Amino acid sequence: MTEHSPRASEATALYVYAVCRADGSPVLDGVPGVTRDEPLRTLPLGSLTAIVQTVRAAEFTDEAWQERLADEPELERYARAHHGVVSAVAAQAPTVPLPLATLYTAQDRAEAALGDESARFHAALERIAHRAEWGVKVYAAGSPGDDGGGAARRPDPPGTPSTPGTASRADDRRRPGPEAGRAYLERRRNLQARRERQREDSLRVAETVDSRVCRIAAASRRLRPHGPGAAGDHRVQVLNATYLVDEHRSAELELLVEDLRESTGAGIELSGPWVPYSFVGGV
Repeated sequence: MTEHSPRASEATALYVYAVCRADGSPVLDGVPGVTRDEPLRTLPLGSLTAIVQTVRAAEFTDEAWQERLADEPELERYARAHHGVVSAVAAQAPTVPLPLATLYTAQDRAEAALGDESARFHAALERIAHRAEWGVKVYAAGSPGDDGGGAARRPDPPGTPSTPGTASRADDRRRPGPEAGRAYLERRRNLQARRERQREDSLRVAETVDSRVCRIAAASRRLRPHGPGAAGDHRVQVLNATYLVDEHRSAELELLVEDLRESTGAGIELSGPWVPYSFVGGV
């Protein structure tokens, strides 16, 4: 009964997007956030400032959020709106982004909870100030001699007659002998050995790329590589890493990656600069 009452339907919550230093309070005009009912505003936290927005609590109940998780377009809309606010703030000052749908039932609760984390926020802000996150992905080259695994392209096993049931003496004379079988198995072993060598070479390239990029990065994180077929991509990913790089070294990073592409011949993707989500710790 209570959840359907007018009072419950009008209840609000405080949505928190990010935290920055108080002396870097950003301009928020024109940034909509996850709702257009209320404007974005700042919430003073002593030497820090939180970027917040008042939202209708009914839109963020567990039930409402579970429905949203099952609605991919709607979930993407919220994620983009959240990231839009974080990006707008980060473009003006060092910013610690908070996870999607960080909410508090009242402002005093938000002030208390965020205030308790002030030391961690300050440490994160110190770490990411004037730095950006960049992603680097390395892909293994195509396996030499790989026919794609299609059964129709594989050679028939030795001893397979061309026309079953009609073998003649001439067919018998043409039927492969033991030597052909050994040659077939040898070819398969050689193909497997080449694939294994290529895998080892690709992993060595990945380590080289990571080592070279780490020399100019302030911090790095190795992420789990995506498997083949992720998002329609059938390449084999051997490195999926993210790096925290000083803003003044971004051009140096781009030149380094281009040099690594040429020197290794590997498929290397560079993305960024991004808000350093990966380097703000568990805040």
